[in-house]
Amino acid sequence: MVVNYSKWDALELSDDSDFEPHPNVDKASFIRAKQNQIHQQRYQRRHEIDTLKYERVINSGLLSRIDKLIAALQAHGTSTGNADQLVFQSLIESAGDPANDQPPPRPEGVYSKVDEQPTYSKMMATLVDQVKKEVDSLKSENRYEEYLKEIKRHQAKVMGLQKDLNTKLAELEREEGKKITSDSIHTGFNSSSVSKSKDSTALAKKTDTVEVLNPGALNRNPLQRSDSGLSSGAEADVEEDAADGKDDDHIEPTKLGKEFAKIKTGDYRACLQYISEHPTVVAERETDGLLVEAFNSQIAGKEEHAQRCVHQALLLQYCRSLGKDGVGLFFKRITTKGHQAQKVFLDDVKDTYAKIRTRGAEIAKERAEEEAEGSKGVEQIQLHAVEPGTSINIVIPNPDSTEEVERTARQTFESFPPGLQRALESGSLDEVNKVLGKMSVEEAEEVVGQLGENGMLSLEEQIIDATTEEGQAAVKEIEAREKEKRKKEEEIGDPA
Repeated sequence: MVVNYSKWDALELSDDSDFEPHPNVDKASFIRAKQNQIHQQRYQRRHEIDTLKYERVINSGLLSRIDKLIAALQAHGTSTGNADQLVFQSLIESAGDPANDQPPPRPEGVYSKVDEQPTYSKMMATLVDQVKKEVDSLKSENRYEEYLKEIKRHQAKVMGLQKDLNTKLAELEREEGKKITSDSIHTGFNSSSVSKSKDSTALAKKTDTVEVLNPGALNRNPLQRSDSGLSSGAEADVEEDAADGKDDDHIEPTKLGKEFAKIKTGDYRACLQYISEHPTVVAERETDGLLVEAFNSQIAGKEEHAQRCVHQALLLQYCRSLGKDGVGLFFKRITTKGHQAQKVFLDDVKDTYAKIRTRGAEIAKERAEEEAEGSKGVEQIQLHAVEPGTSINIVIPNPDSTEEVERTARQTFESFPPGLQRALESGSLDEVNKVLGKMSVEEAEEVVGQLGENGMLSLEEQIIDATTEEGQAAVKEIEAREKEKRKKEEEIGDPA
C-alpha cells in the first residue's frame, strides 16, 4: 500500500536542524527568533479573526435595526406630519425588546482599550443624529425623502463594511487552516464512567410530635404580654438609638430611578433615551420605589415632584406590563396623536396621584393631631431636687458586701430591667429620668419607692464654687428663690 505523506507538509515547525544560517549569525539565536516570529504571527492572526467575528455580530445586529427603521419610516410615507417627528416615532417603533439591546460580551483582548460597548439603541440614536445633521445641511424642502435617502446610504455603507469583513475573515481562516500546530491536536473518542453505589439503607428521620389544640401556645413566652408583645417594664430597656436602625424591607428608588424621576413630565423622547441607555430601570422595584418617593414627597409638600414620580412610575409599569416589546409599543402609542392609549395612561396617572394626595393629607392631619396631643403633656414621674443648693446622688449597692441590708438592696437593684440598671450605673439623673419617662406612672412610682427604701438615692448639699461664672450664676439663682419664698410667706402671714 502506498502511504501518502503530503499531509505532513502542513506541519508548522519553529526550527529546522538542517538549516544553516549565515556564518556570522548564531544558529540557536536564529532558531529562537524564528520561533518567536511564528508565535507572534499566529497570535496576531487569531486575534484579528476574533475581532472580525465580533464586528460581524455587531454589524448584523445594527443592520437588522436599520432595516426596521427604514420599514417603519416607509410605513409613514403617506403622513403629512413633521419629518423629524416621523423619524423619532419610527425610531421608537423599531427599538425592539430592551433585554436584547445590549451587544454580546467582547472576547478577551478584543477592543480592550474601550471602556464600555455602547448599546444598539445608542448606536441608532447616534446614526439618526448624523443623518439629521446631513439633512439640515442640504436644506431640502422634502426632508422626509432626504431622511430616507441618507438612512439607506448608511445602510449600504454598513453592508459594504460587512462584505469586506467577511472576505477578510475567510482569508484569515483559510490561512489559519493551512498549518497543523500543537493547538490543532485534540483527543478523539475518549470516555470514562464511574459507577456510584446507591445507598439503599438510608432511613428517614423520625420525630415524636405531640398534638395540641393550640400549637402557638408551645412557643409563647409565659412572661410576655399578649397585647403589646412586651413584658412588664420592658419599655425601660429600649435603647435610645434603636430608632436609628434600618428596615431591611425599606423601599426606595435606586440612583437610576431618582435620575429618571427628574425628567420633565411629557418629555417622552428623553424618557426613551434614558431607558435605552439604562434598561434595568424598567424593573418592578423602581416602580415601587418611585411610588413611595411620590408618597413621601406629597406629605413633605413637594407636590410637583410627587406628580412627576407617579407619572414616571406608571410609565415604567406600562412598559413592563406590555410584554416583550413593551417599551417600543408604549412609546409608539403614547406619541401617536389622538391615540386612546394617551387618555388611558394619563387618567391612570391622575387617579393614582389623587389617591396619594388624599392619603397624604390624612396622614398630615393625623400627625398634626398627635403633635397637638403631645404638646399637652403626659403624666410622668421624674426625679428633681426640691430644696435649692441640694442634689440627688445615685448609690449602687456593692455586690460583694456581706451586710444584710446591702445584699437586700443589691437583689432589688438586679431585679430592675437592664435599661434601668444601666441608667443607674451611669450616675446621671437625666438618664434615670429618661427611663422613668418610658414607664407607666404606677411602675415609675414603685421603682422610685424601691430606690428610696434601699438607699440608692441620697439627698446631699451641693458645694458651689463661687469663683467661677457658673457658680456665681447658681448663687444668684438660689438667692432669687429664697427671696421669692420669703415674699410669699410675708403675703400669707403667720398662722394664728
